[in-house]
Order: sequence, then structure tokens, then C-alpha cells
Amino acid sequence: MVAKKSADRNTAAGEGVATTAPTASATDPADLAVRPGEDPWTPEEVAEARTELTGEVLRLRSELETSGAALAGLMRDSGDGAGDDDADTGTKNITREHELSLAAHAQETLEQTERALARLDSGTYGLCEVCGKPIGKARMQAFPRATLCVEDKQKQERRG
Repeated sequence: MVAKKSADRNTAAGEGVATTAPTASATDPADLAVRPGEDPWTPEEVAEARTELTGEVLRLRSELETSGAALAGLMRDSGDGAGDDDADTGTKNITREHELSLAAHAQETLEQTERALARLDSGTYGLCEVCGKPIGKARMQAFPRATLCVEDKQKQERRG
């Protein structure tokens, strides 16, 4: 199977990009990559993956909206430290850093999820972005945002 090229559709949350609806795509499910010995994707399995990914996009966008409001409050309060002792200031800083970390992780996960939906539409879902070989249907069902085969993921983790 040859990977199809598609335009990069990575976008940040809230830029007015419509979420892909859980409907059939132009790609035939049987054309999606599988490893040797695996059954081809069925329309039901593709619909299930699409529904899961779409739900995750909606959840993450909501989480980012909530996190943004919390961060705005923390940033506003950080300037109002009159009378705070060092412990209060430190606690506020730790809380702000924690919220920033959570928001960054949610944003990264959202981008991965949107990329998985785009790959599902383009017919490249299930192909490793490094070597171009099938990731494996079982791995894709367990982790629908996967973009690397197990071998390349292990190499990436060893590098650091």
C-alpha cells in the first residue's frame, strides 16, 4: 500500500475549524493500512475510531477553554500579591506552572487527535509517519492517535 499525501491540517483549538463529523469518509475502510495477517478495517471499525477521535477533540477543546479561563484568573491574581508572604507567592507560581503544563499537554493531544482525523480522511491512517509501514490495526484501535509503528516509537523513546 502506498501512502497518500495530504495537506497538513494541524490547527490550534478555536480557530474556527469544523470538527470532522462521524460520517463515512471518501476513503474506503478496506484501503486503510493493516499489518500482514490482520483483517482489513471494516466500515464499523472506522466509524468507531472516528467517533472516538471526534469525541476526544470536543472534550479537549472544552478542557482548553476551561484551562484558559483558569489561567487568565491566575495571571490576573499574580499581580495582586500585596501582603503575600513567600509561601503564598510560591504556591501561586506552582499553581500557575501546573495549569500551563496541563494546557500545553491538552493542546498537544488535541493537535495529535485532529491530525489522526485528517489522516483518516486522507487514507494515511494507520501508516507510520517515519517508515511508511502499517502501524497495526490492533495498535490503532488501542491508541487511535498513534502515528508511529511500535519499532519507531521505541526508537524515539530511546533517543529521549
